[in-house]
Amino acid sequence: MNWTLVVGGMTQHVALITGAGHRLGAATAQRLMDEGWYVFIHVRSSVEQAEQNLRDAASRNERVCGEILQADLTVDAEVEGLVKSVIQHPLVKANGLAGLVHNASFYSQASFEDTPLETYRLLNRLHMEAPYALSQGCLAPLKQAQGCIIGIVDTSWGRAWEGLAHYTSSKAGLRQLMLNLAGELAPEVRVNCVAPGAIMAADWESEHFTKVLEKVPMGRSGEANDIAGAVHHLLSSPMLSGQVLHVDGGWTANEPQ
Repeated sequence: MNWTLVVGGMTQHVALITGAGHRLGAATAQRLMDEGWYVFIHVRSSVEQAEQNLRDAASRNERVCGEILQADLTVDAEVEGLVKSVIQHPLVKANGLAGLVHNASFYSQASFEDTPLETYRLLNRLHMEAPYALSQGCLAPLKQAQGCIIGIVDTSWGRAWEGLAHYTSSKAGLRQLMLNLAGELAPEVRVNCVAPGAIMAADWESEHFTKVLEKVPMGRSGEANDIAGAVHHLLSSPMLSGQVLHVDGGWTANEPQ
């Protein structure tokens, strides 16, 4: 069955989620689409997964729920192309951009002495430079919709994590960028962060993940849908800005900074 994209009529909430082909980004895209949003699903290479997510959402909701935008966020020209695709889209021209979720990331463990500078630069481009450029480039439609920017950050802020200096420091940069923009862009645009705790462990961190869970008051790991729910809550709450929402089962409150 085919469904038609309707541009006119009632206001349509539109969001861009980076790195939305799988894991947390995919769950967030699914949540927003099921809540009636039109979602730009950004991917670098996870096209097939994103296409399946769109098909599933269209089937559940009996409408066109979004589209895929492909770009490598470590390449300036592709970031610029992504911005252009969003701001020139008919739905964005008509409704503005109600949500921009900076989720794209990659996560690997390596000792400081073995991590080349180029790896660190790539993470800085992905976690800080791309969110900076996307937020700046999409600012006009964000203001038009009185929208919200959300950075997916990390509970590692303020702590030392073995083998993750390259990752945690660049995520801390994203956190500070979001908090600063919360002040600079108010009151037209709200800006918040979601900090996932022990959720969806990679194979290489299973031992550390288990140790963290021992300190989580809720006594269990979270799920991707927990992050999706937190993002939707922040997007839907007009008095929340400048917040870092820790989705970690109470672990942050239980651990000394």
